[in-house]
Order: sequence, then structure tokens, then C-alpha cells
Amino acid sequence: MASTYKDASLKVFSLNSNVKLAEQIADHIGTRLGKCSVKRFSDGEVQINIEESIRGCDVYVVQSTCAPVNEHIMELLIMIDALKRASARSINIVMPYYGYARQDRKARSREPITAKLVADLLETAGASRVITLDLHAPQIQGFFNVPIDHLQGVPILSDYFEAKNLDDIIVVSPDHGGVTRARKMADRLKAPIGIIDKRRPRPNVAEIMNIIGNIEGKTAILIDDIIDTAGTITLAANALVENGAKEVYACCTHPVLSGPALERIDQSEIKELVITNSIPQTEDRQSDKITELSVAPLIGEAIIRVHELQSVSILFD
Repeated sequence: MASTYKDASLKVFSLNSNVKLAEQIADHIGTRLGKCSVKRFSDGEVQINIEESIRGCDVYVVQSTCAPVNEHIMELLIMIDALKRASARSINIVMPYYGYARQDRKARSREPITAKLVADLLETAGASRVITLDLHAPQIQGFFNVPIDHLQGVPILSDYFEAKNLDDIIVVSPDHGGVTRARKMADRLKAPIGIIDKRRPRPNVAEIMNIIGNIEGKTAILIDDIIDTAGTITLAANALVENGAKEVYACCTHPVLSGPALERIDQSEIKELVITNSIPQTEDRQSDKITELSVAPLIGEAIIRVHELQSVSILFD
């Protein structure tokens, strides 16, 4: 730890989903993780105990609601209740990955809007604020009635590719919904954009229809917010090479990488997949093609700025 943060009323706690990232965030701030225990009864019930005083403190709880998503959401809700009953001044949820974000609207009749349900649960439990990263749908911010700081992963990913000095770049969105994200990266890299015209007949299944943009002889960078089973991103990469791209890189903020994802990536035309550590990767889920970047400095700086009542918007640039 380079220095010690001057205000002892700022407390950072971690639950079980992403302890390594939480430690990096605490190191960036210049503090230590708060002491708490997360245990299970024999029937699986979660038991949490906060092992230091947090009375009158501004508490930041780091928890990505990644797999097992329901376990991690319950841990978080129980932690919020414990903090509220221990007289924390504010309870700030640091959620690098917001689970259920893909269920943000009624795409068909009689479907739930589960992203809104999760927001309601967090507020009802007692959350004062949410700090999150690259929501799948930006309108999820409107599901909350408490302040929400929506950080962006594009600057981190863009800086990495800028340092690689790649030639003749085109930034490609794997679907129409990600065009805004691709344009932000393209603007930072001073590159044109392309779009994959894709349809999704059912969840986790994608079909490539057309490629919009001139990719002949170019180095393509595919950018997405979430890569789950990697079906979309690998289909897109293969289609780009088949249609004349020189080589294909891919990147995302949230590497869910479930099921056949790693096998698909290894067998695809993707030369390198750049991810962040918003979701931890276990040792048995690794690939030589994957490069991981840390979002800890970004989130740590956001926490400091929130605590010191400074502007957070400067971190979006």
C-alpha cells in the first residue's frame, strides 16, 4: 500500500464474489478491507457478521453479482441489512458487474423485468448509492431512486489497444445495440466503425446476417459489454476474417465466459481477447488468448471522489 487514506470514516468491505478486485480497490484508495465473515448454515442459509465498528461510517461494499448470481445477490442483501442495523451512515454498493442486466425490458408477453427487481431489492434493503460499470442497458440507471454512478470500461480497453500501435484499425460492434460503445472506442482510437447485423432467435444463440462497413485488409477490434457463451463474438470474428479482415481482436468489460465460451474462443479467429477483472476468472478457466486488465484504479478513484463530494464525471473521459 503506497499511502494511507486520510479519512477513517471510509470503510471498504468485500463479500465472496470478487475478493481480489476488492483488495486492489482498497490498495488504490490506501485503506484495508473491513473485517467481516460470510458463512453458511448446513442448509445453505447465509450468515454474515461485521467484525468491526462501522457506526457513522460511509461503507462501500464490493460485490459483483456473477455466478452463482443468486447466492451473491443474497449475500449482498444480507450485508446491506447488517450494515443498516450497525448504524452505517451510508451504504454504497460497488457492483462491477450487475447481474440480471440483460433482463431490462419485456421482450415478449408475460416476461419479468428482472433488472428492475434487483434494483428494488437493493433499495428496499437499504442501499444509499450504487457504483457500477458498463450496464448492459444504460436505462437501468432509471430503475433506481438512489444515486448511481455508471462508470465506463471503454477508456481502459481503448488505452490498451492504443499502446499496441495496431495498423489500419476498424472498431466493430457485434450487434446494433453496441454501436454507441463501438463509436466511443473508435473516437478514442481515431478509427472508423463497422457493425455486424445479427439476429438472435433465442437466448445465447446468434446468427450473422451482414457486415456493415469496409473491413477489407483491416485490423478489426470487436467490442462488447458482456461475453457469455462467446457464440456472438466468435461468429462475428470468423465472419470478419472470411470477408477480408487481416486479423481480429476482441474485448469486453464483463467476461462471463460460461459453458463452451473458452473452447469457442480458442478455436475462433480471435487473435487476442482483452477483458477486465469485473468478474473473476478461476484457474481452470484460462486461455492463452486472454489478457486481463484491472478496473481497480477506476473504481477506487470513483470511491474517493464520491466520498470527498467531488465530480465523478471526469472519470468517463
